[in-house]
Amino acid sequence: MLRTEAAPVEPRTGDAPAREATADATGRRRGRSSAEPGRTPTPRDPFLDNAKYLGILLVAAGHAWEPLRAGSATVTALYTLVYAFHMPVFAMISGRLSRHFEATPGPLAHLLTGVVVPYVVFETAYSLFTRWSSEDPDRPITLLDPLYLTWYLAALFIWRLTSPAWRLVRHPLPWALAIAALATLTPSLGDDLDLQRVLQFLPYFVLGLTLDDSHLALLHRRLTRLLAVPVLALALWAVPHLDYPWFFHNTAATDLGAPAWAGPLMTLATFGCSVTLAAAFLSCVPRRRTWCTPLGAGTLYAYLLHGFLAQTAEHEGWYGAPWLHSPTGVATVTLLATTTTTALCTPHLRRLCRTALETPLRWALTSGAHSGPLPPRRGQPRGTAPGATNSEENEAGTLTHMKVHP
Repeated sequence: MLRTEAAPVEPRTGDAPAREATADATGRRRGRSSAEPGRTPTPRDPFLDNAKYLGILLVAAGHAWEPLRAGSATVTALYTLVYAFHMPVFAMISGRLSRHFEATPGPLAHLLTGVVVPYVVFETAYSLFTRWSSEDPDRPITLLDPLYLTWYLAALFIWRLTSPAWRLVRHPLPWALAIAALATLTPSLGDDLDLQRVLQFLPYFVLGLTLDDSHLALLHRRLTRLLAVPVLALALWAVPHLDYPWFFHNTAATDLGAPAWAGPLMTLATFGCSVTLAAAFLSCVPRRRTWCTPLGAGTLYAYLLHGFLAQTAEHEGWYGAPWLHSPTGVATVTLLATTTTTALCTPHLRRLCRTALETPLRWALTSGAHSGPLPPRRGQPRGTAPGATNSEENEAGTLTHMKVHP
């Protein structure tokens, strides 16, 4: 049977429907869904789309490198560096896009179609798939124990539902860190909805909730960009010397063989390290629209689908060729992983997946649930066609990240 470890995604790639507040010169009320009929959609932020696309490439590369780590200090260093910050990046982006989420019909419909439905479908699909890949035909199918990549969808569902409550807290980040620290002291949390990871990655989501445009502007300063390269280079040397399972955030401190008191300390240490690396990465992301910007909208399904390829490669022994463990082989594997993931981000595949998953729900939702991606029922007035807005995308990326062991 396969077991999973958070090797921080998303997903993002994910990506889950959030709503950006909208306000224009006509006095439109803030907080209305950008997909609401008759409303002008909020423009997408190319910076976030670029970040999601580059982030999902790191997810794919990390999975491709995992079987090549043995005997290669370079691959191990790259793998550990990526897993130190790529999951936090997706959680922060998800938080940023959840700033104005409210438990009203439109946003809840987005949450249902963009997170819950993919979770149910892919949790079932991965359970059936791993019966073959792990040669365990009796593997149970359960929605309470997220398998492989699907844990991020469960986390995002919980985080987003709680985001209105976090906005009521005066200083939410210290409280989120306290909850994460307490989770490291609680080995009895169990596997239900992968609560260890949900709670330990919570501070990154809450940090994203608190970010505003002025904070993001700091990432684009010239000095920040100049410091990003040496910071990442230093981390590439330093991170492999750390006990990297702490970055997975999927177990309590005692389960890692550490004393319980080390859990809260490592929560703060890994948070500081991951946020610094995430900031360095984001400062290198282009702010303007580029050729890869449209691909950022398709990271959810790239995230969910590439896992089948990663598991198949290991099951079929594709990594057995000795030349793959050479620098040329590592470069080839990386290129194949990123190229395949790019293809999975294309708009055509995204539309196909969304139609297949969301269309059956259009009769289940009430007419008051303006869920954007779903087509209107027959005879229902058609409003302004939903535009391409970041707030309508699934932020799972998430885009993210587990190791799979036999």
